[in-house]
Amino acid sequence: MRYENPALLPRSEVLATLERALAEPSWELRAASALVGSALYDDDQEFVERCCALVADRAESGNQLLGLAGLCLGHTARRFRVLSDTSVALAESLAARAEVDPSDVDGRALDGLDDIRGALGCL
Repeated sequence: MRYENPALLPRSEVLATLERALAEPSWELRAASALVGSALYDDDQEFVERCCALVADRAESGNQLLGLAGLCLGHTARRFRVLSDTSVALAESLAARAEVDPSDVDGRALDGLDDIRGALGCL
């Protein structure tokens, strides 16, 4: 078995997939691929940050997309070497939740915050 990075999807498809996954848990895996593909390849940093914020705002506790949103913010910081203050605060919040209760937000949020710290040289 070999891991391959997901493909970049059109932004409208990413948003539609995220919206569907937030309503139907059976779509979480597709949404995870869409979010990671955007974080790794989309040239619009603000779009990726908005997608992560959408997940953080609307996903229920325990949803796998919460930790992934934190990780994707880390990918975004590494790629662009900048992240909005709002997204940094979001990443810190997700990581804090992961430290307190990994069944709420998984540990990928902690990895994302580490990536942000490394990329931005602060925090």
